[in-house]
Parts: sequence; C-alpha cells; structure tokens
Amino acid sequence: MYISKQEQRINEEIRAREVRVVDAENNQLGIMPLKEALRLAEEKQLDLVEVAAQAKPPVCRIMDFGKFKYEQSKREKEAKKKQRIIQIKEVKLRPRIEDHDYSVKSKNAERFLKDGDKVKVTIMFRGREIVHTELGRSLLERLAQDLKDICIVERHAKLEGKNMIMILAPKNDKQD
Repeated sequence: MYISKQEQRINEEIRAREVRVVDAENNQLGIMPLKEALRLAEEKQLDLVEVAAQAKPPVCRIMDFGKFKYEQSKREKEAKKKQRIIQIKEVKLRPRIEDHDYSVKSKNAERFLKDGDKVKVTIMFRGREIVHTELGRSLLERLAQDLKDICIVERHAKLEGKNMIMILAPKNDKQD
C-alpha cells in the first residue's frame, strides 16, 4: 500500500465531490459521493484517507489512520537503522612528498577505505610545480596501485586549478 510522501488529506479535508473507495480489506467499493464514503468510514469507526489525489476521481481508502501513521514511522526508523552514510575523507599530498610521509598518508587513506568511506586524494601544486603535473599524476597512480586490493578508482586523476584530484571508493565484496 503506497501513499505519497506529502501529507494526506483525511475525512473532511478531502475536497473532491466523488471518490473511488477502497475498504480496509482492499475491496473496491466503487465510485460514490464523498458524503456517502465518509458515512461508510464513520460506520466502521475508521478514517477516509485520500491515497491518490491526482486520479480522476481521487482514490480514498477506509483505514485506521493513526495506526497507519504509527506503522509507517516504525518502517522509516527501521530503514534508517540499516542506512550507512558514506562520507568523503580527504588526503592531501604534495608532488615532491618524502617516502615516509607518503606511507603515512597511504595508511590514512587505507584506514578511511576500510571504514567504508570514500577518499578524495588531492595533490596541491604550488608555484612552478604546476608545470610538472606528470609528477602528481604518477603519485596518484602509485597510491591507487598500492590500495587496489581494497578500493576502486571512482574518478581518475584530473587537474582542477592548482590541484589534481582523484576519488577512491571502497570495494563492496563482502564474503560473510
């Protein structure tokens, strides 16, 4: 049973003259005047809820609206629990980085990837270093090669202004 995200109109809030009515057991009751549909819902001590306002005539369902809203909020909370928010962590390098500094940055990127986050690797060029962009590109390729077991290159090295950027994403091969 799908009801649009926008707030549904219930009972007297429904504006149409005629509505197509579906009861609580999903049986089609047909097209009838709004007053008669409201009377039917009231007899069963339930609400008349507009589920498809754009239809001609609008479709309304007879249901317990409070119970429906409660179950819907429970489903949304459950879905939220299972969500994993992926963040983008950044590792900044320079074209003439020393080996030890490179290994520290590489380990940081590896840790971020293992945590399930994406890594944005930025090489910052200063002054005349921009002339030697091949140094930055080779450094990014070296990092991608070192981390190829745990990540994939989502966006290859690209020069943007004075920075060269590459984005790495964790591999999703879970053998549980």
